[in-house]
Amino acid sequence: MNKQDLPQPEQKQTQRSNMMLNEPIPRLIPKMAIPTIVAFLINSIYSLADTCFVSSLGTNATAAVSVNSSLDQLIMMAGSMLAVGANSYIARLLGQGEKKKASRVLSTAFFLAMGLGAMLMIFGNIFMIPMVRLLGATPTCEQYSIEYATYVLYAAPFMASNFVMNQCLRSEGSAMFSMIGMGFGGILNCILDPIFIFGYFGLPQMGVAGASLATAISKWVSFAILILPYLTRRSMLHLSIRNFKICKDIIGNIVSVGSSSMFRSGLAVVAAIMLNDLAGNISDSVLAGIGVVTKVMMFPFSIILGFGSGFQPVAGFNWGAQRYDRVKESYRFSAKVALIGATLMAITVAVLADTIIVLFAGTDPEMRRIGVVCMVSQCIALPIHAWVAVVNMLCAGLGNAKGALALSTARQGTCFIPTLYLLTWMFRAYGVAIVQAVADVLTLALAIPILINMQKKIRQAEEKMPVRSLV
Repeated sequence: MNKQDLPQPEQKQTQRSNMMLNEPIPRLIPKMAIPTIVAFLINSIYSLADTCFVSSLGTNATAAVSVNSSLDQLIMMAGSMLAVGANSYIARLLGQGEKKKASRVLSTAFFLAMGLGAMLMIFGNIFMIPMVRLLGATPTCEQYSIEYATYVLYAAPFMASNFVMNQCLRSEGSAMFSMIGMGFGGILNCILDPIFIFGYFGLPQMGVAGASLATAISKWVSFAILILPYLTRRSMLHLSIRNFKICKDIIGNIVSVGSSSMFRSGLAVVAAIMLNDLAGNISDSVLAGIGVVTKVMMFPFSIILGFGSGFQPVAGFNWGAQRYDRVKESYRFSAKVALIGATLMAITVAVLADTIIVLFAGTDPEMRRIGVVCMVSQCIALPIHAWVAVVNMLCAGLGNAKGALALSTARQGTCFIPTLYLLTWMFRAYGVAIVQAVADVLTLALAIPILINMQKKIRQAEEKMPVRSLV
């Protein structure tokens, strides 16, 4: 049967398989990565837009938005393990031609994510005040934190399942759908923010709660867009409750790789709570300054993560198809581009650091001073963070759960938490400001031996192949 005689879904599957296995790596990875980078950047813009509009309400309101970044990370934790684990397993299954099993993996991860998000929504609303206090809200910004958390919690089930659909669309080579879903929601959030916060078009002025409502609506719209390819059968995979299947093989493969993302997200929440607590004990200005830098640095971090998300399915797909030459080539290309790109971004952001912070700090000199120190220090460590991210994605793509877990938990866990208390004790506010940069540098010592082990794993797999299959 000729390719033209295949039904349309099979034609698309054949085309995507050919793309993943035969298209030149320097063209394929950017093709996979650029839509994801654009989507992540748009989401970074709306996240920063929340902070920008809310900053007009005062330093306490800005601090509250910074505190509630931990709530976003909690929701991310609910979906990220399932999303990243499913992405890696689906890419390998599709490389092996097992489309039906890949659909079962997608459906199982999707509905489990919805359930976890729903649990977070219910318990978050029941224990709202203890929750925002646990996340680091000070007495002066607690009410703002409650207002911001209210509507975001109602979107939690959809946010968690959005992570799964985004990752799984990328695993099959449909990064454009992912970009449209995430990107449109982000643009809508930027439009709705001032309308709800300041009460335009005759609507009541909602303040911080308006930013929360705008975020929730954008997540609902993103969900509707992302699920469309599955409902209209434009995806290689079939999303259905009938495909939902909890079994040892599916859950084991998802958890083995996805647990690294869950622990990373969980440690990110713990680290953020500790950081918020220590910064808030110094002043709301320090808390707000660190929070603003976190939002701003999401831009280069989003580019790095988006690029890595383009590389990971390429590595995983070719690993499943035993194209080890392309696995190695994709890593070399990605590592080089990540280092060069991160260095250029670091120089640009560091030069503009003071100008950027002034936009949010206004007349608050402490917030400005701490913000600049924090931003410049993270720029210095940015190339290291970019390279480690590529090594992490290589581990995840090839199913090395232990390596992915070690690197995922290092940046905001094993290398971050001990350093946080030491630096805060030694340098107070400045210690809080530089802790993330120091942790990024420390992850380098962990990434080097893990990469050496991964290269050995690829060589051993090549040696086991019959000579004829290398052609």
